[in-house]
Amino acid sequence: MLAALRQRIRGWTRPRAPEPLPVRLDRRRIYVLPTASGLFFAALLAAMLLGALNFNNNPGLLLALLLAGAAHTSLIMAHLQLSGLRIDAVAAEPVPAGSELCLRIALSTTDARVRRGLRIACDGRALALGRLDARGATAELRLPAPRRGPWPLPRLTLSSVQPLGLARAWAYVWPAQSLLVYAAPEPQAPPLPAAAGVQGRARPSRSGEDPHHLRDYRAGDALRAVAWKASARHASLLVREDEQQQAGELHLDWQQTAGLPYEQRISRLARWVDEAEREGRRYALALPGQPAIAASHGDAHRHRCQRALALLPREPAHA
Repeated sequence: MLAALRQRIRGWTRPRAPEPLPVRLDRRRIYVLPTASGLFFAALLAAMLLGALNFNNNPGLLLALLLAGAAHTSLIMAHLQLSGLRIDAVAAEPVPAGSELCLRIALSTTDARVRRGLRIACDGRALALGRLDARGATAELRLPAPRRGPWPLPRLTLSSVQPLGLARAWAYVWPAQSLLVYAAPEPQAPPLPAAAGVQGRARPSRSGEDPHHLRDYRAGDALRAVAWKASARHASLLVREDEQQQAGELHLDWQQTAGLPYEQRISRLARWVDEAEREGRRYALALPGQPAIAASHGDAHRHRCQRALALLPREPAHA
């Protein structure tokens, strides 16, 4: 019966539209209903009252009224566990589709009261916060990442059954923001395509000792590319960047995946981007309907390429 009642009022209680953060929970956003234990306790109190009135038992009547007062106070306290809470921000790092998003939720309070027994639920996953004081807290809730592309954030449900477990207070927050999910890399992708124009070995440049042409040593770098004098000055291994084969830059092109299904083409390019970054190669990316991304490397470049792949349309006119 309790579940049916909650299902009926769910359409009244959820926000009508997404809302910008921060959001403060006040009395108009908090809803309270008895739990199964609360309904059993109410039935027990009713039986005690009927028995005390029937047998004119004043101590029994007094006890039933005292217990009813305590139950009523627990309803108010459950409401106060959420009243004054504020959801300041929600964020998550982009992850490939099929993995788990780590959703970080920043909460704070507008007063000095300590909250206990808080619980956050989103998209079928729940997390118990425990204790929340005036310093605030950051909750990390893991959610299954859906398919690639922008993912509108689902509703967040904050709830508590404190202090006696007789009532459940809850409130909904629907942040008006989207998270980005990258394309899932192809599990068994072929090796990286051959770099265009690679012939022979690279020609060293005399400007290799310039600090602007040095980078940290990576596993797999040739020892002949190490700038030993500069490494001795900096107490760490540095590599001459211009010792690398400039003609060996990778050009990852949409046309290199011709003949594959549309989504598999995206997955293969996503895998190649990860492989090129792992090997420390410079790579460019060309996608249909978008400006080509110039050759570079590094974490920022990788995220730029993966973002471009994730934002490709789902059903283009010509795949």
